[in-house]
Amino acid sequence: MQKMKSLLALLSLCFFLSCEEIPPVITPVKPGTDPNSVPRRILVEEFTGVRCVNCPAGTAEVLNLKGIYKEQLIPVGIHAGSFAPPYPDSKLDFRTPEGDGIINLLGRPLGYPSAVINRKKFENEFDLQLNRGQWAGFVAAELAQAPVVEVRVVNNYNVLSRQLSVQVEVEPLRSLPAGDLRLSVMLAEDKVVDVQLTPDGKQSDYSHRHNLRDMLTPFDGEPLSNALVGGKKWNKTYNFTLPAAWVDSNCSIIAFVHLGGSTLDVLQAAEGKVR
Repeated sequence: MQKMKSLLALLSLCFFLSCEEIPPVITPVKPGTDPNSVPRRILVEEFTGVRCVNCPAGTAEVLNLKGIYKEQLIPVGIHAGSFAPPYPDSKLDFRTPEGDGIINLLGRPLGYPSAVINRKKFENEFDLQLNRGQWAGFVAAELAQAPVVEVRVVNNYNVLSRQLSVQVEVEPLRSLPAGDLRLSVMLAEDKVVDVQLTPDGKQSDYSHRHNLRDMLTPFDGEPLSNALVGGKKWNKTYNFTLPAAWVDSNCSIIAFVHLGGSTLDVLQAAEGKVR
């Protein structure tokens, strides 16, 4: 009888265990980037030229703002316009076809130094070009805005072959503006020594800063609108060979998402050193 009771108890336990519900295994979904963790980074396009006597003061102001805002401010110097042609004793011609295209796209300055901040037409301004006294206030205003998209730049560079592979990733963070979205990718070189007109006369060993050297996209960007439908990330790789005369350790890639058409606002920018 005792053996029968033990057998019944064992059968009851087995029945109980076989009916116990086993919870499903749920693989957690990796969340997207937290929009609040992404810093706003803005683009400052400084228009300059080797024959511009006041432009060194403009560059000094850009570098002052860069010292304040660090990686959140991304400057690029564009040699274009009437002050840009080199002198007979210049070693370099900083002008580029892309720079000529950009100054025509954004509008020629009425005076120098001049810069365009995030390609935005600010309230009460009649064009995009801003004089030096306006830069600090508008930079601060733009930095206070939350980004709606993130841009990432990853550079892979071979020192021996000077082959550069640039991977750009664009990730929507919030609802994007309707219309024509574009990506522009620039290559800039810093600290290039050559002739510059200054208030003290021509200086042969002037250090030209954050100079636009080339672009990996058309000067007015390449379309992105269809690529970002549904909040998807977008990736593209660009390849470029650095000329032997360029100092690779002073070069960087600048990528930014912006609007096209009649409104050209830059939504987010990023910069990555070549090496």
